[in-house]
Amino acid sequence: MSPTQPAAADDADDESTTAARLRALPSRLLAQTAMYADRLVSDGLGAAGTRKWSYAVLVTLREFGAASQSALSRRTGIYRSDMVAVINELVDQELVQRAPDPADQRRNVITLTTVGRRRLRQLDTLIDSLQAAALAPLTQPERDQFIGLLTRLVDHHGKGAPPPMHDKAGR
Repeated sequence: MSPTQPAAADDADDESTTAARLRALPSRLLAQTAMYADRLVSDGLGAAGTRKWSYAVLVTLREFGAASQSALSRRTGIYRSDMVAVINELVDQELVQRAPDPADQRRNVITLTTVGRRRLRQLDTLIDSLQAAALAPLTQPERDQFIGLLTRLVDHHGKGAPPPMHDKAGR
């Protein structure tokens, strides 16, 4: 097999064919776990007729209250250009209300509706079960520790921490 050829399909999921060094790389383990968790959540929410970005907007509105589309974009990490489609979908489902901002008619304020709050409670229950499935092999103390460690990593790298230093050999 040449370096440009993909692994055989039957080898793709077999960790015994993966080099031990690769199996022990934290960055690789995090990426694999993230892919699994993302697929689990996306599939679970999709089966319930929603998307993870819609859930993120609903949670953000519940926690922070009514907000402009640009504030929701900043708080959720959804691109402004994509936020319009997310809001349109949520408005069509009557989960949020979009109204002109009385202080600035050029922007809209998005508000969680009663139907949206009820739907969010249902989605929270689903998300909790999906999180439990993702963390199934861990005990509750291990889950708490894992979440704490992941939070520290995200906080550290999200605060503009400098990239790791490399020696002269580029390692």
